[in-house]
Amino acid sequence: NTISDQVLKELFDALHYMNMKELRAFCKSQSIPSTEKKAALIEKIMHFVKTGKILPVKEFPANAFAKKGTPYPLEPRTKILHGSFKNDLKTRNFFKKLIGNHFHFTAFGIDWIEERWFAGNPPTYQEFATMWQREYERRKKTKAQPKKEWALLNFMQRYQEEHANASKQEVMSAWKKEREKQAKRAQELLKKLI
Repeated sequence: NTISDQVLKELFDALHYMNMKELRAFCKSQSIPSTEKKAALIEKIMHFVKTGKILPVKEFPANAFAKKGTPYPLEPRTKILHGSFKNDLKTRNFFKKLIGNHFHFTAFGIDWIEERWFAGNPPTYQEFATMWQREYERRKKTKAQPKKEWALLNFMQRYQEEHANASKQEVMSAWKKEREKQAKRAQELLKKLI
């Protein structure tokens, strides 16, 4: 029984309005592991709907982890390893020396580090600094869209473009209605498709 691309897209879009509690509850009901971030849970749910199969939890390979007791100095050539990397003042100041005072931790930066960890290719601090600066310059010219799983930010952006004079209270009220509507739609589609 093939599911149309249109229905799959509608489900994918609606799933982003579900909160983590709702997504985890569905995953639990289907024995889908639910320890990962929102985007990974949505990917697992979509895969399950399409194939009936459960994707395993995505894990970092052994070479992405810091070895206990090993010092990892903040130097350009040091690899950023899971377990040794911190988003603290000392690390932020180190990146400001490499990049400039405009540096701040961003979702695109953290995602990039995690992608490298999953690929078994942890970056060095200098590689991260180079990537971050390049992306920062690119985003000055081309505005980046919020990640799909940030449904609230995406909704607020669209709503404020369409209703320029809306108060914050009106925006949040509209968001609450839309979130409930879309989350309900996602749950209806899941019941129908499973």
